[in-house]
Amino acid sequence: MRLVFMGTSDFATPSLHALVAAGHQVTAVVTQPDRPAGRGRRPLPSPVKAAAQELGLPLLQPERASAPDSIEQIRHFQPELLVVAAYGQILSPALLAVPPRGAVNVHASLLPRYRGAAPVQRAIMADEEETGVTIMWMTERLDAGDIILQECTPIGPRETAGELLARLAGMGARLLVAALALIVASTAPRRPQDERQATLAPSLRKEERLIPWQEPAAAVVARVRALSPRPGALTRHEGRQLKVLRARTLEKLCPAAGTAGQVVEISRDGILVGAGVGCVLLEQLQPESGKIMRALEYARGYRVSPGQTLS
Repeated sequence: MRLVFMGTSDFATPSLHALVAAGHQVTAVVTQPDRPAGRGRRPLPSPVKAAAQELGLPLLQPERASAPDSIEQIRHFQPELLVVAAYGQILSPALLAVPPRGAVNVHASLLPRYRGAAPVQRAIMADEEETGVTIMWMTERLDAGDIILQECTPIGPRETAGELLARLAGMGARLLVAALALIVASTAPRRPQDERQATLAPSLRKEERLIPWQEPAAAVVARVRALSPRPGALTRHEGRQLKVLRARTLEKLCPAAGTAGQVVEISRDGILVGAGVGCVLLEQLQPESGKIMRALEYARGYRVSPGQTLS
């Protein structure tokens, strides 16, 4: 089929490569404009832009894909179908109506659960045991379209959002190619979602990055996993911002005298910190404007000692 592909993040790039490898004619790639990033705040291309340039595909970077002039640009490429994966904007009915076969989306959850921008992070934060990928027909309602294909996978007990997203990206690419084969054959199903089972996965708020030490250790570790590697869970040590990238719970309880956020012990394995219930072992940290390091390395370099409090 003639396709226009719309995507931005790392999650979308395997899908783009898979479409090209499967022989579909990707007439254009639509991705977000270059955004400032890093310490220098220089505009950087999205992962999908880099992939499109590597594949030699025509590229569009509208500020708003649903603007009338953007829709006309996309119409110019005469797509039979729009394929969307982690694009980052809600698409208007006028844009969805451009291709005669409609639009499909690659979504990183088992819809109707976790509709929204942060399905993987929300699933980990909720301590879900499984998630998956859904290929669905797009409608003007957010992630509410009929399901074509779906596949589930367990969430590893220590798996971070970054690791899980990478796995789901590969699954999504494979499932997308299978779904498009059904669409070409005019046998793609349209299974309505059960609205009674629908839950939302909105974008993470800035305050949700802060580690709630007063909560049980399992909840603290789930938040660290959900935010790793980006944007990272935050705490403060001696007035300095500290990003926590790896942590795990310990079976033993903290000493009765310990309080939430208090450093209990320094060991080869890391920094043991009290939570509302139980202990959290910090394993990998990144100080503000510093490099990623083992927790023991941080403890030695920044003079962490038992009795100090992470706030």
